[in-house]
Amino acid sequence: MSDLRLEELSAATIVAANTLTLKPGQEQYVAPVSHSIAEAYVNPSTAWPRVVLDDDEVVGFIMGNFDAENDHDELRSCIWRINVSADAQGRGVGRFAVHALAAEARHRGFDQLTVMYEPGDDGPEAFFTRIGFEVVRETPYGEHLAALRILPDPHESEGTES
Repeated sequence: MSDLRLEELSAATIVAANTLTLKPGQEQYVAPVSHSIAEAYVNPSTAWPRVVLDDDEVVGFIMGNFDAENDHDELRSCIWRINVSADAQGRGVGRFAVHALAAEARHRGFDQLTVMYEPGDDGPEAFFTRIGFEVVRETPYGEHLAALRILPDPHESEGTES
């Protein structure tokens, strides 16, 4: 991956994001990007849909939700979706996307990022564990709720006098 960056989902990137191809067996663990697009349309004040580009190619999609007023703590700062193209998996795209979402969460004043996923052999659990998520609990439906602690950015305090 030479030049990873995030961009807002737009008319120029929506088709590419919607046609990301996953590895065989992964489809059962993530809803299509089109579902995220619909959710972002319904929840424009809290949804944060972004595409990951490598140079000018869409290689991933991530959608976060930021809702400080949500009654459920685990839904205040969370990953709703993450999809990485099968060809781009294992190259740091997902890690880049999650770190960018965590940075946005930090910027908004959150100290954790959560994700809910279904455990399974081809599921995302190993990925989330590798980047620091820890399972907090299991839902009544058998999904895992995991959290990533967001540390303060040491650069945000630079330049302040004591």
